[in-house]
Amino acid sequence: MVHDWIVPGWPAPAPVRAVTTTRTGGVSVPPWDTMNPADHVGDQPAAVAGNRARLARVLQLPAAPVWLRQVHGVEVVNAAQVDGVPAADAAWTSQAGVVCAVMTADCLPVLLCERTGACVAAAHAGWRGLAAGVLEQTVHALPASPEGLQAWLGPAIGPSAYVVGAEVRDAFLADDARAVEAFAAAAGGGWHADLYRLARLRLSRLGVHAVYGGDWCSYTARDRFYSYRRDGVTGRMASLIWLAGE
Repeated sequence: MVHDWIVPGWPAPAPVRAVTTTRTGGVSVPPWDTMNPADHVGDQPAAVAGNRARLARVLQLPAAPVWLRQVHGVEVVNAAQVDGVPAADAAWTSQAGVVCAVMTADCLPVLLCERTGACVAAAHAGWRGLAAGVLEQTVHALPASPEGLQAWLGPAIGPSAYVVGAEVRDAFLADDARAVEAFAAAAGGGWHADLYRLARLRLSRLGVHAVYGGDWCSYTARDRFYSYRRDGVTGRMASLIWLAGE
């Protein structure tokens, strides 16, 4: 394991494996330095392939991750049944050896597992996906009761760095009045938005109360995380989850 890659701090059952990469441990050159697994951000294909190979080797993955073409939507796929790279923002599996993956660089990666290890999922949740219901669709897709799920919130842009317009706040408040607690007025206009709080509210409403993580800021931790809002052209972190075999 690369020393600063993140292993979720949650009481997941024994079969569950999960990791989020950082920007270290790979071979890409600036501005994608160094562990960029994304093939859609302008990085050299050979570097991306090298990083994906390192990812598989370091984590001893049972199979290549099921990558998604993320579109800030709510489509959820069964990772054991996909062909190619589907346009989706979440994937789940109940089959051992299938690796679900999402990529982020300020948006929120959400990993889910069932308490007995029956199934796992990974979701990509920026504000558009959160507002549209990507977490709801992911939880509904799983063959498990929401009360039996655990969630882990990976590195995303923190509220001190994330300022949005009134239309974003209005979109969340129109769905849930409690979302008001996830926004604070910004000095220069607009609103500081707390993606972590918004995700926790959505998960709680679904019945998922065992929620962990959510204490990073991809924007301010320049040496550790990629940030699209900060840098524009940059790489992506990968959040992966899978079930180990016997």
